[in-house]
Amino acid sequence: MTTTTIREQLTRQIDSLPDDLVEQIADFALFMMAKRQITPTYEDWGSNQWQSFALDQLFREEDEVVYSLADAKEVYKP
Repeated sequence: MTTTTIREQLTRQIDSLPDDLVEQIADFALFMMAKRQITPTYEDWGSNQWQSFALDQLFREEDEVVYSLADAKEVYKP
C-alpha cells in the first residue's frame, strides 16, 4: 500500500468515528509529533495552544508601542 492510500483510508476511517475517539486520535498524533520533535502547523493547534500563543503575544515585553503627538492628533479630532 502506498502512503497516499494509507492516508486516504485513515481519513475515511476517522471521519466515521465518534467525536471522543477523534479527539483521542488527535491527542495521540500530537504526542507522536512531540516525541519526534515535529512542530504542528497552525491549522492543527487546539484551543489550549492558541490560548497560550495569544497570552505569550499579549505579555511580550520586547514589543513596546510608541505613539507620537501626530498619532494622537490623528485619532482625536475635536
